[in-house]
Amino acid sequence: MSAHTNDPVADAALAADIAESTGKLLLELRSDSSAIDPYVLRDSGDREAHEYIMGRLAEHFPDDAVLSEEGTDSGARLTAERTWIVDPLDGTNEYGLLDHNDWAVHIALVVGHRAVLGAVAVPALGVTYSSGTVSPVPPMLGDKPRMIISRNRRNDRVTRIADALGAEVLRKGSAGAKAMAVVRGDADIYAHAGGMYEWDSCAPVAVAQAAGLHTSRIDGSPIRYNAEDPWLPDLLICRPELAEKAIAAARV
Repeated sequence: MSAHTNDPVADAALAADIAESTGKLLLELRSDSSAIDPYVLRDSGDREAHEYIMGRLAEHFPDDAVLSEEGTDSGARLTAERTWIVDPLDGTNEYGLLDHNDWAVHIALVVGHRAVLGAVAVPALGVTYSSGTVSPVPPMLGDKPRMIISRNRRNDRVTRIADALGAEVLRKGSAGAKAMAVVRGDADIYAHAGGMYEWDSCAPVAVAQAAGLHTSRIDGSPIRYNAEDPWLPDLLICRPELAEKAIAAARV
């Protein structure tokens, strides 16, 4: 038997605690980094966050499988009842830039290829979003949607969505930071088609779903997690009323 209690509320709370505690670890490491090369800081952050999360999950859920960006995938997760999908440090590049706050920690649980709960910590903002406690997304401000996209990449399909919606385009780093901007109402849509993996989107999707947002692949198809190949290259998170038009534009 796994150590979990079949209590999604308790599991979500623990996921949030792990994400928040990992964020504090990363902030502490970053605060002592004035003399550290940014590349060394990024490597240390990835490694220490991964080791901390793996330890906490092993303590509380010893029989659950884990897929981590920084770990080795044995394939055991493919037959597991429950799989935790984690990104110990989402936005590693931004983490190494001390004036940036757009990096995150992702912890999510997948059952039956679906993200059933998750937590995203945005440590530099001092906030952790949990699928168990997140508030419904606030009303949209004005008539012009705000669309958040990758800072350094802009795919043609994403451009078509922005044009179709007449959106104001905002740019940010980490996938988690972008998704949580939509959750808290600072943006209305996050679309990505430049390539990513399951750990980039799993926890953000769990939190976004709990906040009442639309989540899917960019063409509107359902998101399926814990696949043999964790490559999951595109994502759409948005207010439900924007989904149909965004998906239609991406399919052109």
